[in-house]
Amino acid sequence: MLIILLLGVGLAWWLSCVLYKKNWNKKLSVLVEFTDSYAYQGEASALREVIINDKALPLPALEVRLSMNRNLEFEEEAKENSNVTDQSYKRDIFSFLLHQQVTRTLAFRCRKRGFYHITKAEVVGYDLFFGSGHYMEVPQQTHMYVYPAQIDVRRIRLICQALSGMVVVQNRLYPDPFEFSGIREYRQDDPMNHINWKASARSQELMVNQYDSTTSIEVTVILDVEDRNILKYEKLTEEGISIVSSLAAAMVRNKMELNIISNGKAEDSSQGLYMHMKAGGGRVAELNQRLACIDTGCDVEGIAEVLRREAAKKKSGHIYLLVSKNQTAENMEALRILAMNNSQVLWVIPVHPSMEMTYAGEREIHLMRWEVE
Repeated sequence: MLIILLLGVGLAWWLSCVLYKKNWNKKLSVLVEFTDSYAYQGEASALREVIINDKALPLPALEVRLSMNRNLEFEEEAKENSNVTDQSYKRDIFSFLLHQQVTRTLAFRCRKRGFYHITKAEVVGYDLFFGSGHYMEVPQQTHMYVYPAQIDVRRIRLICQALSGMVVVQNRLYPDPFEFSGIREYRQDDPMNHINWKASARSQELMVNQYDSTTSIEVTVILDVEDRNILKYEKLTEEGISIVSSLAAAMVRNKMELNIISNGKAEDSSQGLYMHMKAGGGRVAELNQRLACIDTGCDVEGIAEVLRREAAKKKSGHIYLLVSKNQTAENMEALRILAMNNSQVLWVIPVHPSMEMTYAGEREIHLMRWEVE
């Protein structure tokens, strides 16, 4: 009797093994997707995990393994059964009845800007006797951008105010007689064709039409991500990227037209960054995507060469903003050449509190110390 019982158990075990080996992954789907297409550095986001067992066969134990870049760190409940080494790993075991779906949301924190994707989920299924597991990879196609961290608007406003002052100066140098803004009393330096004769007759004194400048003062923002010294200053480089991201958004909102140039490039590109952004335009998201993909670890062109190319364009009355931690003689000389075209330059220099400023400002070159803790 005992032998028959053992044979029965053995047969059941064998049939179970055969059944599960042939059918465990049939009508089994695993979908993993980021819940957001983008987030800013420091913000929280999540993964959505949808697993469906759509067959008349229970799965007593199904192990699902996920991995993603370590700069995306699981948190809260999702931190259980996870660990961080070269990647952020997540391993969970589920139990499915017949025709059952499980949906879970896994929270994580975006620790660093970048472009992140998940290409696969690994699945291991076990039979009723928890024998050897059956393995398969399920291809995934999900990605998200982590945009650069945003700078406190109060600090960005300091740069905007400095640029606004430079714009006012340039508008005085290059007045635009096309936008009417009101009427005022005549002054000796007013041209005769600005006199409003009807208003003068009513008021019994000369009155002139007043115009606001509509001259489009284009601002070119130049970002330097070069960091070739033995002692790296990654935090200062990242701060520079964040400054450009935050400033561009503020300037476009304030109806300013700008160009963005950088020697930074994506890992899969040999070209630096160049973008033209119209006033009030909608390319801020595209800029943030490009900035997110900049690889600061690759060799880049020196920013002095970029500045010299800009100077060769001889843009008169232009405004340039350089964001660079590299206080070198070569960069300063390139800025002097750039300023020769009746242009003005603002150099924002990210530094740690203990660092000294190498140069003082000059007539057409204004320096702004930008401390980074």
